Amino acid sequence: MLIEDLIHQFILIKKREPSHSSELLRYIKKSYIYGELSAVEYKKLFLDLNLTSITRKERYSLSTNTNF
Repeated sequence: MLIEDLIHQFILIKKREPSHSSELLRYIKKSYIYGELSAVEYKKLFLDLNLTSITRKERYSLSTNTNF
């Protein structure tokens, strides 16, 4: 499962878009606990989401930091 598929599934279930990557992390954790995701899927999504959130935080901090 790709992150895009995860977001689409989240929107179908929750009837709204996720507000933050931590919300998606909680969603995949719950899905794993309830047996909706395998351990392999959970691990891949977890790593992808963490990588994505780190990259976005770096971009955000670089674009908003104007005190050079």
